[in-house]
Amino acid sequence: MADRMTREQRHRCMSRIRGRDTKPELVVRRWLWRQGYRYRLYVKSLPGRPDIVMRKWRTVIFVNGCFWHGHACNKRHPATHADFWRDKISRNQERDARNQALLQAAGWHVIVIWECQLAPKNRSLTLRELDVTLSRIVLNANGATPSRYLTPDEGQDQTPLAAEAAVHYTTTSSSK
Repeated sequence: MADRMTREQRHRCMSRIRGRDTKPELVVRRWLWRQGYRYRLYVKSLPGRPDIVMRKWRTVIFVNGCFWHGHACNKRHPATHADFWRDKISRNQERDARNQALLQAAGWHVIVIWECQLAPKNRSLTLRELDVTLSRIVLNANGATPSRYLTPDEGQDQTPLAAEAAVHYTTTSSSK
């Protein structure tokens, strides 16, 4: 299938796509701010220049576009210059994996949120999952550790929180 746009129109369209302050990023940032989390943006000293950096919790958040980072939800691929796009997206995925591995090796928590997860029908679940994940990071940073996984025969509420197994936290005090 041939491209419906002229070369100049395609160039103009593609040049307007931004890598910063995208709508999905703004959704996450506004939610984080309302929840009381404070963060920095695009810290150059960290691998991959993460979209959101919360130094206090040693946590970075990448808000990835499904097309540009090759998410599985994106089934459509450009018909023109297919080899170029396949190679470009493959390189992006390799770079993302390398940067995430470097961050994790340096002791950072890495969270990746995909553009499709922030679509209106999925947004509330995604933000609840983010809330649970960040809560666990904060609890662990403050000395709380999961005591054990609950089992159905213990009579506890077995509703998993945001697609994760329910975990009971207990605080551990440090002896001085």
